[in-house]
Amino acid sequence: MKLDPKHLAQLSVIVEAGSFQSAAGRLGTTQPALSRNMKALEARLGTPLFQREGRRSMPNSLALRLARNGLAIRLAEEQAGILADQTARGSVGELRIGAPPIVSGRFLSNALTQFIKANPNCSVEIRTGLVHELRTMLERGQVDLVFGPESLAEPVDGLEFEELIDDGVGVMCRSGHPLATRKRIMASDLEAQIWLAHSRGSLLRQQTEAAMIACGVRSMQIGCETDSIRSVLEIVSETDLITTMPKATTAPYLEDRLIFLPFHNPQFHRPLGAIRRANSLSSRIEDRFIRMLRQTVGGLPPH
Repeated sequence: MKLDPKHLAQLSVIVEAGSFQSAAGRLGTTQPALSRNMKALEARLGTPLFQREGRRSMPNSLALRLARNGLAIRLAEEQAGILADQTARGSVGELRIGAPPIVSGRFLSNALTQFIKANPNCSVEIRTGLVHELRTMLERGQVDLVFGPESLAEPVDGLEFEELIDDGVGVMCRSGHPLATRKRIMASDLEAQIWLAHSRGSLLRQQTEAAMIACGVRSMQIGCETDSIRSVLEIVSETDLITTMPKATTAPYLEDRLIFLPFHNPQFHRPLGAIRRANSLSSRIEDRFIRMLRQTVGGLPPH
């Protein structure tokens, strides 16, 4: 038997208020209208819910039991209303994002820390991966936003890119490296070095090789290859190997151990931003996080 949840909720108010008149005032309706609804509920049940005691209608045992169900309905409606209001304000929901390892580090973590504190009712999922993995996650709907370089979105139809910063690539070495004192770096200097190379499937590896070819480096001597950003930073800081890294997202890790050499190439231009499916509607929670991230990256050191 299906009962009208509205009638059950009203029944619970009648039991709480102690009379039809008081309940009608709480519900913002009239006593005759409330009485008609209770008559309809009794007709549906095929049994009375109230008994007369003098001039008052008193709920019977069945009414008291059903009133508990009505109270649960009211509480659920209230909680749903609160959730709807929070969702409309962008303070509750689900944030599912993906990013390359270097971007998912301190670049995102500072903004995420602030976001989680400000939005404790929002669940956050962060997934890392290489270019092809992130594209697949986004296309399959496993994440809603990817934060990465613009080139991650370019080969794929149906993806939109919103730039946050120019995370230009630079050539990095330890602070005591022989090249660290040079005011100008030539192609011959880079050709003479031993490199720590990024994994072959990464955009950073492709971008580095394209830049080296463009500036006249005929070959790169690769002494180590890794897909671990932590390994890149640790190995380069303790050896004479050089590598390339995005400047803005790497800046928080430099400390006094690592530096970027004064070498620039147009191929090192690297806009970084938010990538999402063009046919998906952005949620308030996503927009709120992007705004918070913009504020955070606005304080990044110049590069």
